[in-house]
Amino acid sequence: MYTRIIVAVDLTQIEQGKALLTRALALLDAGGEVRLVHALEDVPAYVVAELPRDIGERRLAEARVELRDLAHGLDQHVEIEVRHGSASNQILEAAQESGADLIMIASHRPGLSDYFIGSTAARVVRHAQCSVLTSR
Repeated sequence: MYTRIIVAVDLTQIEQGKALLTRALALLDAGGEVRLVHALEDVPAYVVAELPRDIGERRLAEARVELRDLAHGLDQHVEIEVRHGSASNQILEAAQESGADLIMIASHRPGLSDYFIGSTAARVVRHAQCSVLTSR
């Protein structure tokens, strides 16, 4: 059905990531590509000043390990990518750069703040140039 699938993973919701990855592999054409994408939000400068200097590198390394663990033991090869910046922007850029024909993303029940600024999933759905599957 799909040849290139981006699976957006929030590492604080790893079970949803596993479910999305399982579903993505079921939707993937033979010879297709699945890419797990996680975005590390930028830390404000006033906070960075109080953190250890290598915190950015540690966050990056930890995210890569968690994504590798998520993809470990699968029959299908899965690419992993950790990006920096706004989650919705990074997911959309990853999809565009890879020529994805599907983005898969978990969505939560919206809270009050989502009505004012919107959730990551809502922004991805609104701006994606390919199909988007949201899961709850």
